[in-house]
Amino acid sequence: RYPTNLRAPGEIESRPSGLHFIPPKGDLPMAAHQHQKVLILDAGAQYAKVIDRKVRELCVESVIKPLDMPVKEIEEGKYTAVIISGGPQSVYGKNAPKYDPKLFECGLPMLGICYGMQLINYVFKGKVETGGTREDGQFSIEIDNSSTLFSGLEKKSTVLLTHGDSVTEVAPGFKEIAKSPSGITAAIEDAKRRVYGVQFHPEVDLSEDGMKMLDNFLKKVAGFKGDFTPKSREEEAIKEIREQVGDNDVLVLVSGGVDSAVCAALLKKAIGPERIYSIHVDHGFMRMDESKTVVKALNDVGLELKVLSVQNEFLKATTKIDGKETPPLEECIRPEWKRKIIGDTFMVVSEKAIKDFKLDVNKVLLAQGTLRPDLIESASTVVSSNAQVIKTHHNDTALVRKLRDMGRIIEPLKDYHKDEVRELGKALGLPEKLVWRHPFPGPGLAIRILCADKPFDISQEEQMKTAKELEAYNKDGIYATLLPTRSVGVQGDARSYKQLCGLSTDKKTPDWKTLFELAKEIPKKVHNVNRVVFVFGDPIKTSKLETITNTLLCQDTCDQLRAADNIVTEQLIKNNLVKKVAQLPVILFPCDFGIKGGRGIAIRTFITNDFMTGIPATPGKEIPENVLNTMNSEILSRVKGISRVCYDLTSKPPATTEWE
Repeated sequence: RYPTNLRAPGEIESRPSGLHFIPPKGDLPMAAHQHQKVLILDAGAQYAKVIDRKVRELCVESVIKPLDMPVKEIEEGKYTAVIISGGPQSVYGKNAPKYDPKLFECGLPMLGICYGMQLINYVFKGKVETGGTREDGQFSIEIDNSSTLFSGLEKKSTVLLTHGDSVTEVAPGFKEIAKSPSGITAAIEDAKRRVYGVQFHPEVDLSEDGMKMLDNFLKKVAGFKGDFTPKSREEEAIKEIREQVGDNDVLVLVSGGVDSAVCAALLKKAIGPERIYSIHVDHGFMRMDESKTVVKALNDVGLELKVLSVQNEFLKATTKIDGKETPPLEECIRPEWKRKIIGDTFMVVSEKAIKDFKLDVNKVLLAQGTLRPDLIESASTVVSSNAQVIKTHHNDTALVRKLRDMGRIIEPLKDYHKDEVRELGKALGLPEKLVWRHPFPGPGLAIRILCADKPFDISQEEQMKTAKELEAYNKDGIYATLLPTRSVGVQGDARSYKQLCGLSTDKKTPDWKTLFELAKEIPKKVHNVNRVVFVFGDPIKTSKLETITNTLLCQDTCDQLRAADNIVTEQLIKNNLVKKVAQLPVILFPCDFGIKGGRGIAIRTFITNDFMTGIPATPGKEIPENVLNTMNSEILSRVKGISRVCYDLTSKPPATTEWE
């Protein structure tokens, strides 16, 4: 699988003596392209994308490649510097990612993050050990601000640490430049070689000076000019579109969200409106009056839109997975089946649309508003070869990948994160109300309806054990209950599909501070739980609920969720909260809460810049508590068949933004 010159960290011959280090000659290396580029080598972390986004925020172009990228290719790419990401493995682990040992002799400025620092220290003959003190969370570390990496900072800085392995002996030629409260080495440097390592994660918002540290490395250590600006990126995106499209026509699938709208507007600017055919697919899983709203919004910015009403085609659609045909969508339980059916049916519908337009199939490209986070969460090879699949996005299915390989897909926004897309949309002249629309997944309400024909049930023994573990959190009028429903999450850079924990209280006013603390603690300690919700209403004083209402994709369930979602949206607009949260999924799930035929509704507020990590809004802070209470009472009174309303308390990780 690997070239013979690649080594795993545990293979001792991969360590250079230090005598073979090749210092840079003359000026700092410059990229042959328009911009200098930093190479981010992915050691298997979902957060490689966050590093990427932060680097680009500093106006530096970045490229993500697997850690085992041969040095010859690195030299050919003419990169200016290297960042090695974190990862879930130990440098001593059997599954530790491979790397080219010549990487550490190439003379480029280098920054290792978390696992990346441990690897650097190990390769240069320092010691890394497992065990002892594990550090997870925010810590105030002591830093040596005479180091270029920490230039301009105070002598203490709050950072996010998440590691079990630690550097116990700094490699020869390096020195310790930061220390954690427990005395563990938090950063190292070899200023002469321009090689640095940090045990913490400067790329996340919880590391308060992280952006300054990254800026110091890129600008002061590596000599980047910072000329990778939004304007230059727009110009390059337009150039790339023109080159890829040539004299072909382009078909755009427009969901109505900001991504597909910006995609269409960018295409229009690049090649004009004459060769752009915009289609909105109404698959029956849209929000209240969504299709009408979409048509008007895009017509207002000069984009013609054809609406395809294909609700029945989607409900009856099937697809093949591993050679076997799935049940029709209206009978599907499994989230991955639902996503794949919807994704593949999108493709079938688009082919039909091409015929209706009387276009030459061989001269049409299909445009999509796919973003970087979409690809990283589907572990697409476009982005990363090491990341595990978290969930399959509807626009990144196997069929889409095949079309991409054939050159029939154009994704102008594949290098953009959500916040960057909004900025691009404003630059393209799109109205603010469209640019700030909350993200809505292409599959729509279909993935916000959790389907089930029986309660999710692990073994009786395991269920009793989990319920017993939750009893430890019953205190101060708060009760923890295991719910018979599960959702998708991401824990330890890997996918999780685990049960919900519901917290309820006998207090008139919920103690949100304690509830959020429990929401952080429970998934860490109770391993069968990855998401925690607060259940409005009377306390549930039992350790587990066991009954559900059978739930499939049909008119009734879609109408239930559509009505609840509209109530939440009305309250957001009425109280000027649209910009306070980045997204607000509303979920219908089958737990009946002891009321036969009833279902639950969950409100999932999400605050984030990049959608790779995020937190829920705190009632009384980012969202008024009375607004939540109104949402709860309005849903219960106006939506038939809803037993309880819940508020999602879980950050990402361990829970993903969506529940499926």
